[in-house]
Amino acid sequence: MACLLEAPLRISVLSEVTATSRHYVDRLFHPDPQKVLQGVIDMKNAVIGNNKQKANLIVLGAVPRLLYLLQQGLSSSELRTEVLGSELRTEGAVVLRTEVLGSELRTEGAVVLGSELRTEGVVVLGSELRTECVVLLGSELRTEGAVVLGSELRTEGAVVLRTECVVVLGSLAMGTENNIKSLVDCHIIPALLQGLVCPDLVFIEACLRCLRTVFISPVTPVQLLYTDPTVIPHLMSLLSRSPRTQDYITQIFSHCCKSPEHQTVLFNHGAIQNIAPMLISLSYKVRMQALKCFSVLAYENTQVSMTLVNVLVDGDLLSQVFVRMLQRNLPIEMQLTAAKCLTYMCRAGAIRTDDRCIVLKTLPCLVRMCSKERLLEERVEGAETLAYLMEPDVELQRIASVTDHLVAMLADYFKYPSSVSAITDIKRLDHDLKHAHELRQAAFKLYASLGSNDEDIRKKITETENMMDRIVSGLSESSIKVRLAAVRCLHSLSRSVQQLRTSFHDHAVWKPLMKLLQNAPDEVLVMASSTLCNLLLEFSPSKEPILESGVVELLCSLTQSDSPALRVNGIWALMNMAFQADQKVKGEIVRALGTEQLFRLLSDPDTNVLMKTLGLLRNLLSTRPHIDQIMSSHGKQIMQAVTLILEGEHSIEVKEQTLCILANIADGNTAKELIMTNDDILQKIKYYMGHSNAKLQLAATFCISNLIWNEEGSEADAMPGCQERQDKLRELGFVDILHKLTQALDPNLCERAKTAMQHYLA
Repeated sequence: MACLLEAPLRISVLSEVTATSRHYVDRLFHPDPQKVLQGVIDMKNAVIGNNKQKANLIVLGAVPRLLYLLQQGLSSSELRTEVLGSELRTEGAVVLRTEVLGSELRTEGAVVLGSELRTEGVVVLGSELRTECVVLLGSELRTEGAVVLGSELRTEGAVVLRTECVVVLGSLAMGTENNIKSLVDCHIIPALLQGLVCPDLVFIEACLRCLRTVFISPVTPVQLLYTDPTVIPHLMSLLSRSPRTQDYITQIFSHCCKSPEHQTVLFNHGAIQNIAPMLISLSYKVRMQALKCFSVLAYENTQVSMTLVNVLVDGDLLSQVFVRMLQRNLPIEMQLTAAKCLTYMCRAGAIRTDDRCIVLKTLPCLVRMCSKERLLEERVEGAETLAYLMEPDVELQRIASVTDHLVAMLADYFKYPSSVSAITDIKRLDHDLKHAHELRQAAFKLYASLGSNDEDIRKKITETENMMDRIVSGLSESSIKVRLAAVRCLHSLSRSVQQLRTSFHDHAVWKPLMKLLQNAPDEVLVMASSTLCNLLLEFSPSKEPILESGVVELLCSLTQSDSPALRVNGIWALMNMAFQADQKVKGEIVRALGTEQLFRLLSDPDTNVLMKTLGLLRNLLSTRPHIDQIMSSHGKQIMQAVTLILEGEHSIEVKEQTLCILANIADGNTAKELIMTNDDILQKIKYYMGHSNAKLQLAATFCISNLIWNEEGSEADAMPGCQERQDKLRELGFVDILHKLTQALDPNLCERAKTAMQHYLA
């Protein structure tokens, strides 16, 4: 029976809630404007802090009605007026010819947009006509005291109603993301943007406040701000109206600037010039929002950063203003955001990395933000910004590594919040427990940046308490961002020969890395496969177990990816694997990759892919037995590919690598005949021996040197056909070229040519 009673009870409660909410919506349709206004005010009070009520009102259709009242006010109550002699013209509603004779008001030829014109309480004082309130509702125009001063008609009652409507819409927007989606679907953004043309400042501020609330939601398409090209200039013009307009507009800009295109639009419409004076505003909110806006504008944007560095604010350079905001007595939020501005300007090249404001101010400030005394979000932002600041600069990495024991300080990021945490606020503790993974992510990022160049710093990181175990654990975390940061950290450390031979081997990091490669998003795959390339270097103890794990198939599949970065890493890892490998490994690579895919990679439009493929081919074609075996089965295709590359429009580096492959082929016992019987290839070698680039000359000379090489010792040791090859090459003019190259300015080229000539003389 309990189950049978439960449904009617729920229906009863739902009906009661819906009925209550319906009452608010119904009042929006009342014919009396005053009751409509009171209904909107009551609705405003009812939805404050009540997400359930907000959702009910949205479902019951309150939003379209509120927008209707808002737009009706915009189209009808905001009347444009002109005074021409004795004629008062109110466009879009009513045209009245008026004369004032003594105390008499005469209205001639009234044209009404309804059927009723009611004028109550008209007072004439001198030349001023005052009527207290104009409201247009349905077919009735009621003038209960509008004010006409000169040529201005003010409709205060209508503005109040419209303002209250916007306030309610703003309150609804403060509910759930579904609320925001419903508001956006009802086209609230165009309606609010249209409202910004109203001269009433209170109404403008209400519209901007509501727009701010809508745009800061992650579900709102920021492109809606840029659809109409007149919107951004108009927002710029409103910045100076009041501290509130400054606060709301800069927040909108900060949240809607998501791409270089957005940065360019804001920059071109004078964002820097309009926002810079706000940095010295008396309002902390305004200063803070201006600072945040600059951090978004400057991020990875050279044009903006180069402009910012020359801007003056009250006689001071903008960078000096930012440095003053780093002072310890100022709010942490301001210190951190100012440090971000200086960081982004530095990374964009507007401020040198050795500038005092970076080395002595910005970097120490960001290290302070990593302290355990700071809140979780401050520690995360501080660590990630510091990682970004010093990522390309080894000197900043060295300075940071010895500042405030940073390397050891970061170890605390993995212990937070601990059982002895000082957090007494239960809500804060709950928040931090849910977001503790962000700390681990930030720590991995900062460790990766710290250890990207310096061997001593890498050693210090790996010797930090349980560091390698933490990285291994990070590779299997549920958060994709933590896994990505952990593999970045591993990649940074894998650049160390010492760490590859010690820590990486001791902790068998290749196992979780291989597992990560099985099923991961592309961004993780790129970083994991880059790390694997380093683990497959010949001096890495991890190379053998990785080979035995069946990695060849996985790497070959990466070479077929649509992502150039994954193709590069796949072929790079195979190249490292093939270096000084035995015939079994090389054969496995050729079989798994397939000749079709190999030659497809040799025509890849990405130069990096092509270079690594040539590197793989060069490593496969090393040691004579391997050269002869591979060329006996794939020689024709390889020679075709070599010819196409040498004839094509490729870089010096690509052609040099290709000539080196030919030099390896020329070192084979039987493979060299593929060159000797190909007059086209011989002519190309001859051409490159006379090239203006010494690298190409040297590589081509190696080819000829190997072709004419004669093993030292008895005649029995001589390579078959050596004399015939020498004779043919002499006939083709190669000896004359070699003789000239013995006088070359490049010492390596000169020495190689002399060595080749000695074989002829022998």
